[in-house]
Amino acid sequence: MNRRHLYGLVLALIAIAAGMFLYKWQVLGFPLRPGADTNAWTIEASVSFRAGPGSVRVNLHIPSLTPGYTLLDENFVSRGYGLNTSYVPGGRSAQWAVRRVSGEQTLYYRAVVYEDRSSIDADTTPPFPPEPVLEEPYATALRELVAEVREHSADIETFTAELLKQLNDPSPDQYIDLFLNQVRTPTERAQVATTLLAGARIPARVAHGIYLEDKQRRAGVIPLLEVHNGDEWLYFDPVTGAEGLPDDFLIWWRGSEPLARIEGGGQADVQLAVQHNVIDAMLVAEQRADQRQSRLVEFSLFGLPIQTQSVYSVLLMIPIGAFVMLLMRNVIGISTFGTFMPVLVALAFRETQLIGGIVLFTLIVTLGLMVRFYLEQLRLLLVPRLTSVLIVVVLLMVGVSVFSHRLGLETGLSVALFPMVILAMVIERMSIVWEERGAAEAIKEGLGSLLVAAVAYLVMDIDTLENLVFVYPELLLIVLAGSLLLGRYNGYRLLELIRFRALSKTIG
Repeated sequence: MNRRHLYGLVLALIAIAAGMFLYKWQVLGFPLRPGADTNAWTIEASVSFRAGPGSVRVNLHIPSLTPGYTLLDENFVSRGYGLNTSYVPGGRSAQWAVRRVSGEQTLYYRAVVYEDRSSIDADTTPPFPPEPVLEEPYATALRELVAEVREHSADIETFTAELLKQLNDPSPDQYIDLFLNQVRTPTERAQVATTLLAGARIPARVAHGIYLEDKQRRAGVIPLLEVHNGDEWLYFDPVTGAEGLPDDFLIWWRGSEPLARIEGGGQADVQLAVQHNVIDAMLVAEQRADQRQSRLVEFSLFGLPIQTQSVYSVLLMIPIGAFVMLLMRNVIGISTFGTFMPVLVALAFRETQLIGGIVLFTLIVTLGLMVRFYLEQLRLLLVPRLTSVLIVVVLLMVGVSVFSHRLGLETGLSVALFPMVILAMVIERMSIVWEERGAAEAIKEGLGSLLVAAVAYLVMDIDTLENLVFVYPELLLIVLAGSLLLGRYNGYRLLELIRFRALSKTIG
């Protein structure tokens, strides 16, 4: 296989991993940090009224298009009532109905929304509104006012800003004063603005919303003026003329209709309460994937049982430890016993902690090595000798656990987490190296194995890295690409450069 093929494979692996990672992070909102939270608000609308006796029908506007926020969950409390939801010109509406009821009634709607800055007003582009049909002198006042504002503006945005400036002028001219004669509320002022904008053939509507402030028992409904400039909706405060959607503002419904309308009842009272809370970012990502009809979450590790997820949260770190071992052996040049023994020992360190794990590992290997030298005197065959060493290792682990428990050292109980077969093989390999190349070389490789295991443990124990690999397992493809690239590395190792530094000076 030539280098071009290898580099092409590496680039393909990196591209696949990066594409999946960016889609899950940017589009679905998968978290990068463990325990990441998302701001969320619980909003409750209660509709209280006196009914009948007789049939009752209640219509309540509920959130639909909410720029900057996304609906996570909603539920209705209406015992004995039939319930339907539908889309209406102002957004969405809930309709409660009952054949016969009397007395005080209260219906509840509860929604949970979360902050989502990628959510925009995806409403369709509206048609140009028809010119309002007004009686005199309103028709003349409309024409003159539109002409005057148009001369002091350059586009729809500046036209709206100039119009609101004149509407909010403490000393309005005769045309403005004519339209504001019967205006008493900010909502009525916004409706007047939509009429005047319609006279200029500019699409506009009134949006109603609430500020998401924590622990509001009775949130006030605030109107906003929405104006379409041909590309997007622009937001204006009808009272101050300020442009832009305010922070922490949730649009509830649009249009001139009231928030709730009741047929068959009276003395209606609608209250909106708001409470801030935080929710798991992964829950939000799952909901967002469901809304986008993406099945990626179903085929992710989050679709597995909880116990299985715990297992894979550990197993997915093994390739990370193996890559650390690869760097330390092939790039730095540290010698170890076995290829993956340090990684498995590093896994045990995750439970025993680093210092305690090193002490227990050294103790077991030292005692086992002494037994191995004794068995060498018996001239046993390979397999019986390995079996004997394994039995001795297990007995040593039991002994260390019992004695440490009696001494009150609970760390010794974790010795059972060490891979006993690997320990037996380390003892066997170390004894052979001791006999063939001397004690110094055996101790050197033993210390190298401990060093690699310790570094691998420190890397594998990073919570952020563990969360990234679990949430984005495709990142292991990048680790695979790095391993493939290092598979062609045949240059000097760092320790070899230090080792031959004196020789290079002599040659130079």
